[in-house]
Amino acid sequence: MKLRGLCKQSLLSAVFVIALCISCVNKTQTEEPPQKPNILWVFLEDTAPILSSYGTTLISTPNIDSLAAQGVLYRNVFMPAPVCSASRSSIITGVMSTTTGTHNHHSSRTKESGIYLPDSLKTIPEIFKREGYFTFNNGKDDYNFMYNRRDLYTQDYRMHPLYGKNGIHIDLATLQNKQPFFGQIQLYGGKEIFSKSFKDNIETPVDRSSIELPPYLPQHPAIIEEYANHLDAIQITDKKVGNIIKDLRNNNLLKNTIVFFFSDHGMRITRNKQFLYDGGLHVPLIIADFTKNFKKLPEGVTNNELISGLDLGTSSLALANIDIPSYMEGKNIFSDSFQREYVISTRDRCDFTIDRIRSVRSKKFKYIRNFKTDRPYTQPTYMDFDGIEFVKVMHQLHDEKKLDSVQEVFMSDKRPAEELYDLEKDPFELHNLANIPEYVNIREKYAGILKDWISETDDKGQFPEDEENLKLMLGIWGKYAANPEYDVLRNKYPDLPGSLVHLKTASSVVIDSTFTEEPILELKNYLEKPNID
Repeated sequence: MKLRGLCKQSLLSAVFVIALCISCVNKTQTEEPPQKPNILWVFLEDTAPILSSYGTTLISTPNIDSLAAQGVLYRNVFMPAPVCSASRSSIITGVMSTTTGTHNHHSSRTKESGIYLPDSLKTIPEIFKREGYFTFNNGKDDYNFMYNRRDLYTQDYRMHPLYGKNGIHIDLATLQNKQPFFGQIQLYGGKEIFSKSFKDNIETPVDRSSIELPPYLPQHPAIIEEYANHLDAIQITDKKVGNIIKDLRNNNLLKNTIVFFFSDHGMRITRNKQFLYDGGLHVPLIIADFTKNFKKLPEGVTNNELISGLDLGTSSLALANIDIPSYMEGKNIFSDSFQREYVISTRDRCDFTIDRIRSVRSKKFKYIRNFKTDRPYTQPTYMDFDGIEFVKVMHQLHDEKKLDSVQEVFMSDKRPAEELYDLEKDPFELHNLANIPEYVNIREKYAGILKDWISETDDKGQFPEDEENLKLMLGIWGKYAANPEYDVLRNKYPDLPGSLVHLKTASSVVIDSTFTEEPILELKNYLEKPNID
């Protein structure tokens, strides 16, 4: 990544010039305000850009719309992965999870399966903390590597890294007149549907009869209900966003804060979450500069540049005038030279379901490479295990031959090695052009881009996953872990399935002085000696 030069602002006061230049030595050039800005990430889960500010008329999101009116709304933001932990591992490091080996969902959940980042690779919060920022995260981490939360965050508390929403709460009033902060406030977003009070919290449920599903989904009541629940979850989220802004304002913090609003990936529904179509990768992003000091963040503007989720951390560092480490693969979207020709995204093991898919997306085309064509798109996943209604309905309609030709493609037993879509003509990615003669050159171009990227970044998905993390999945999921990769382990450790033990169940516990890692699970009671027969 190109680092930017020193501050060269023209100021009237010579004294102020000297003071400012001293403060800018070895810093990334960004228009620096009189004091370092607070950076706040309002970080959602599983949320598609189906907001009134993005054009939907199905629901009203006045607080998010207000945020957009006071900042920049980005229309073309795509995540590096379509599942929580791989995406979050990329965002928090500014490096693709396939580069760091943290690409398999829910890795590093036991001490034995731990993956460690190089000492030289510091996360975004660690860098902010080193530069004098107060750092915090109210809620979910979900990183696929071992870490000491105290290294990342100023708090001396550890929350459950998967589901810590009810853990320690930062009282924003305590941040007044103190050091600047880099904070994350995690919101359930699309996962509001799992809350026991979900239905009670909906003031105006979306009109189910007004919903027209994307053409790859049948207009079935169960699927409409799932889609509608997502929209209702966004309405609940909107109220929470309003409360956050109100809290910042009431504590006299808003005027020195830049707010990032975004999601880790798209919504949970067939062909979206866990897959590399836009439904799984496309997310909202709004950045509102309440400091009014950054010309690249004017009010009420829409930005159509192509952006990767990798760029969130690096751009946050740039706003704070902090050097962007050269190892980071994210870019500074506020740089005058910023440009992305394409975004690369990856999907690997998700829970017990082993897969490998890669995509290259430009504004006009998307190329998808399926490396495991021996298994269908709809091989068993956690959603089958959980008995989710819309998943059962999709399988039922497939079995009864009630899906149309477009909907049937994703439910079929086979999938192609390559997919190519013209996104301008085919925004829902329905018509695969990979084998159409007039598109061969385009397919080969994008395949070449992917091949070079795999080589240059040493994509760790090329290699088999380590035994300890596969043992973990087999221990958790037992018979549901049906991919052939588990067969050797099932024979080697016949008592392994079902041996999972949760080590920590409290939502928040104090870190002791020797705590260095974040294992939350343990495998117990399987044979100490492997079965060698």
